Parts: sequence; structure tokens; C-alpha cells
Amino acid sequence: MNLLQLKNVSRRFGALTALNNISLSVEQGELRAVIGPNGAGKTTLFNLISGFFPPSDGEILFEGAPIGAVNPAALVKKGIIRTFQITEVFLSLTVYENLRVAVETAMGLNIRPWISRGLRAAINRRVDELMDIVNIAPKAHRIVGEMSHGDQRVVEVGIALSRQPKLLLLDEPTAGMGDEETNHMTGLIRSLNKAQKISILFIEHDMNIVFGVADRITVLDNGTMLAEGNAAEIAANPRVQSAYLGAAA
Repeated sequence: MNLLQLKNVSRRFGALTALNNISLSVEQGELRAVIGPNGAGKTTLFNLISGFFPPSDGEILFEGAPIGAVNPAALVKKGIIRTFQITEVFLSLTVYENLRVAVETAMGLNIRPWISRGLRAAINRRVDELMDIVNIAPKAHRIVGEMSHGDQRVVEVGIALSRQPKLLLLDEPTAGMGDEETNHMTGLIRSLNKAQKISILFIEHDMNIVFGVADRITVLDNGTMLAEGNAAEIAANPRVQSAYLGAAA
């Protein structure tokens, strides 16, 4: 079943065409990568899907309903959750406190002056669950600002999961990480997709990760759709090799 569909979508900024006539779909349960050179239109694509810009032309559908004019906050409620290249966490709080704030916000409790004992227990259970899912429970009481960049990104993913995403948008999830952190994040992405059944669309420059993780790959170049397929098809595509893979080699 199509979870997300883009039909002939374009986005212009004055005389600049950032995306031109893009059509793609993300199936329920799919793990899809978006690749392409700098300036290919990847971030603009994410901005359209997450509601930061409306398309200039074309239509975006989520679960069959048009979302091209829906604002980011409303899309979060529909289940489209995005993480950014710059880590979005409270650096002065612990891992546990970051996730607690996220869970309380997701449950609509952060504006209440008082929370019952039962609700507090439910919040604590959900925080514990999130820490187990992203495998960071041993660091629950660490101050996030004192942790590595990779661990901060893991906390950010945990925060995103507090909103129970149907579609998770990951913007360069392994950028700036060492090998061990990259392996942890890559394993987490696989687990979220396979074990937690979350559909994932991610931007990534590391081709080893893309080819090793993604079910399907979309290649953008100069705002246009250059190719689409599985890892073997993309690796063997001469147009992709010329525009991107060859240049990266």
C-alpha cells in the first residue's frame, strides 16, 4: 500500500527550479534512501514532504489524502516525523529527561501543572521503552551535552519515536560519526524498519550504508529524478555512475 505519493511535484523559488516533476511513492513498511550530489534537491524534497514548503506544481498524498497545503505541526499529528542534520535535543538535560519531555509533549501533558501518579507511571514506562528501542538505556542519566555526536543523534531518534511515526524522515543520520557510531545508527535504522515496522525515508551520502540498508533508492540530480531502483540496479546504472557514483569514487 502506498503510504506516501508525490505526483509530478515541482518546487520553484523565483527563477530557480529546485525540484522538477518528481514522482515517487513510499510503500508501507519500506526503507528508502534518497541520494544525489550537493544541490540535487534532497533537502527541498524533505521540506515539501514535511510541510515546510508547499509544492509549486503537483500533488503530495499521505495515506491517500493530499497534504501539500498542510503545515508541519499538523503533519506531525498525521505521523510524518522528521529529524534534522543539526541535532535537536536539550543539551543541559539527561537522556532520560530529554525523552520524558518528548513523551509528555506527545501525550499533551507538558502544559499541565500536575500529573497523576498513574500518568507519571505511564510516562516512565514509555521513556524506558524508547530507551530500550534505541539501545541507550545504560546512558539514561548522562547529560546529553557531554555525550558524543553519535549518541546525541540516537537521543534525537528516540525523541522522534515518542510521536509514534508512521513515516520517519532521517536527514543524513550518520553525518559526522565514527565507525562505531555509524554501525550503531545503521543497526538502529534497520531495527526501526524491520522490528518496529516504521516506514523510513532517509538522505545519506555514505553509499555503503545506502546499498547495505535501503530496500529501494531514489537518485536526484539537479532537481530531477535521475533513477530509482534497488541497490544492484542503482550501482549498475550508467547515468548514476556518471552523475554521482563515478564522481564520488
